[in-house]
Parts: sequence; structure tokens; C-alpha cells
Amino acid sequence: MSMIDLLKSGQMPEQYLQMPKEALEARVKEVKSLLGDDLFIPCHHYQKDEVVQFADAIGDSLELANICKTNTAKYIAFCGVHFMAETADMLTNNDQIVLLPDLRAGCSMADMANIHQVERCDAYLKAEFNIDCLPLTYVNSTAAIKAFVGRKDGACLTSGNAHKVVSWALAQDEIILFLPDQHLGRNTAYDLGVPLEQMAIYDPIQNKLEYDGDMCDLRIILWKGHCSVHEKFTVQNIAQVRKQHPDMRIIVHPECTFEVVQQSDDAGSTRKILEEITNAAPGTKWAIGTEMNLVNRIIKQNPDKEIISLNPFMCACLTMNRIDLPHLVWCLDKIMEHNFENQITVDQETTTYALKALDKMLSLQ
Repeated sequence: MSMIDLLKSGQMPEQYLQMPKEALEARVKEVKSLLGDDLFIPCHHYQKDEVVQFADAIGDSLELANICKTNTAKYIAFCGVHFMAETADMLTNNDQIVLLPDLRAGCSMADMANIHQVERCDAYLKAEFNIDCLPLTYVNSTAAIKAFVGRKDGACLTSGNAHKVVSWALAQDEIILFLPDQHLGRNTAYDLGVPLEQMAIYDPIQNKLEYDGDMCDLRIILWKGHCSVHEKFTVQNIAQVRKQHPDMRIIVHPECTFEVVQQSDDAGSTRKILEEITNAAPGTKWAIGTEMNLVNRIIKQNPDKEIISLNPFMCACLTMNRIDLPHLVWCLDKIMEHNFENQITVDQETTTYALKALDKMLSLQ
């Protein structure tokens, strides 16, 4: 089945869009009650509140995957994006069914690197520069890319453990290929003492290495990818906050650009941002550079603090927000009908090598 046919088969019937919110919420509660422990609904931090209210667990992509790994539910309705559901499928057993309420829920960053481009990059670097890279991939990548990394004895990483994983890779004394987010790679390597002059960029569209330095000094190759949400925070946003709120502390996600991270007061993973603000003293002031649904939720959960988005015109993650209440209800109805057309599955060979890369990451914790 082609991708177009797949998406057509996964179109939600119009009736769900016409249902009142109260009816949708009642249906979720009904199905959760009927299925009990057979149903598990994990939700990513970036999901809408209308979905998060029904979450059995809330976390970042890897936290949720690990929770799924230890959960025994027969049906997992994963409220996130495609690569997260893939990881959950690889970490659960064959009897468990992982479903994505909307198959269109992808990740723009993960889409910036496909396995064909990565294999072409690997061949190009070997042929043109005699470079056999040690690959690292952010968990925001496809299962196929995770498997590629596992085959080459590399590792996965998250924004929370990037420093540990990159430190390990640097100690191997090999040139690193960092996939698929150039900003997280650059910010992390720079923190660990790698100068910008020793970092190159690989452009997958042009199949070209962008580097002006001496090849003997090259230590890390950054894939030319980015997060469409975090790249929209700018140094102009920082200047505006400094001017209007000089006593406000700025904290951003490391998927932001190098310049934004350098000019902020702190940077860290979603978990770090949450912990930093939750544990801050009452009355403190914060500007946060991350996804808007999460920022709004942090604001609600911390009424004793003054909190704003670093970019006041920021929108939510559009691909993540394809998962809404109507799609969740539709997915649950299909589970009740034993219709699993929204199931996410990863073949055994891909799973074997992808888990090798994930296990390497976990061994470095």
C-alpha cells in the first residue's frame, strides 16, 4: 500500500468532528472504563490539554517509550508522533498493539533525514574523504535510522542525556555524524569543548559537506536538520525580553540555535525546564523557549511565578497537534471494533539493530 493509500485509509469520519466536546470526553471515559488495564494512553508534553487530561502517563519521547516497555496493556494509544510510536512498538512485546490516533502525526525534524539519505551520506563521506563516521542519532528519528546507527555501533540520545552520549562518542576518537538536529549537536559538542571550527555540516539535499577548516581537525559532522518549532526562537526575542523584563530569567531548549542558547541564561531538556521552574522560588520570573502547549501548561501549574513564552507569537507543534480529541475517540472506537489500521509496527531486523543503539544509550546513563 502506498503512503497516499495509507493516509486515505486512515481518514477520520466526519461524524467525529461534529461531536460535542462533552460527548467526546464521555466516550473516552467509557472506553477507558470498559478496557481497564488493557488500554494505556501515553501523552507527550506537547499534546493539547484536551488530550492530556486522559493521559495515563505524560513525558518526553523516551520517558514514554520506557514506560510503555514496562506496561502490560494490550492496547497502547500513543498520543505523540510517528517516531515515538515506532520506539514504543520496538520496546514492547509482540502481543501488544501500538496505535497512533492520526497517522499524519509526524515530526518535521525526523522527516529531514530518511534512511536513503543517510546511507548516501555514509557512502559519500567514505568515497570523498575516507571518513567512516561513528553515528549518533537523536531519538527524533525513524526506526530505520536508529537501526543504521546500531549497525555501526553508534548510539541514540535525548536532549537530556546528550552530553553523556556525545562525551562517550568523542572519547572513541572517531569523527561523529550527528543526526538529524544540527542545533542540539552543535550546542552539546560546544559545551563539551569542541570549537565551532571543528564542526562541519552535511547537506542531505545537495549531498555535500560544508566545511572550511582543515580536515585533520574535523571532529563532528552535523546533519542539516532542525526543529521547526525551536528554530523560531531568535536573538531578537531575547533582546526584547531583556529590554521589557530585565529581571526575567530565560531558559530554552537545546534544539534552539547556537546564538539563542548562548544568549540565554540556561538551556536544557523538557524535563530540565519543568524541574527548574517547578523548583524555583515563588515570585521568580521566566521566559521559556519551547513548545507553546507545554509553556501554557507550565504557566497554569505555576501561578506563583511570572512566566511568558520567549516568542509571544509562537505556535504549538503543528504535527504533534494532529492528535486531538476527535482522533483519540476515533482510535479508541476502532480498538473496540478490533480495527487496527492505525497500528504502528517495526520489522524484527530493524528492531534488533535499533534496540542496539537504544541500549548503548541506556548503558551510558
